[in-house]
Amino acid sequence: MPEILKDFPNTRWQEEVRLVTWHPCGILDDDLADRIVDFMESEERIAGAPFHRYTDLSGLAEIRLTFGHAFKIAERRKAFYDGGPPVKSAIYCDWIVGFGMARLYAELMKDCPIEVRAFRDRLAGDGIEIAGVWDEPDYVSVKCKDPDGYVIEFSWEPDEVG
Repeated sequence: MPEILKDFPNTRWQEEVRLVTWHPCGILDDDLADRIVDFMESEERIAGAPFHRYTDLSGLAEIRLTFGHAFKIAERRKAFYDGGPPVKSAIYCDWIVGFGMARLYAELMKDCPIEVRAFRDRLAGDGIEIAGVWDEPDYVSVKCKDPDGYVIEFSWEPDEVG
């Protein structure tokens, strides 16, 4: 998979956890969304095992993805992945339009083996302030504030293989 990721800037493959992360920048439009779906479907066909997905939309300058196209993408994904093994897809965004699109996609993907969640939904929906999100090859972290204002960090580091 690392070879094909060259066509999609700001993507990383983490073999040890079978995770593709994507941090798009610039403009997300119908054409880019279609290219990403083509990429995911190609990888799903040739992958030896299922893989999870994490997308951070907070680096986008603009979303030009049309509302109707979001429905078409969800229908296409559900039809293509029908009967596939369960996988998780987390979408994070810290601005309202991107978060709204993530929530829409999560709703449209219900009853599908691809379990999509709008990442900020649970924390923000519960009134928890997000203090920071980091996603690096060797470190993933979400920091939020507790009711007293103290920062709490949830993080993950891959086990060292020795």
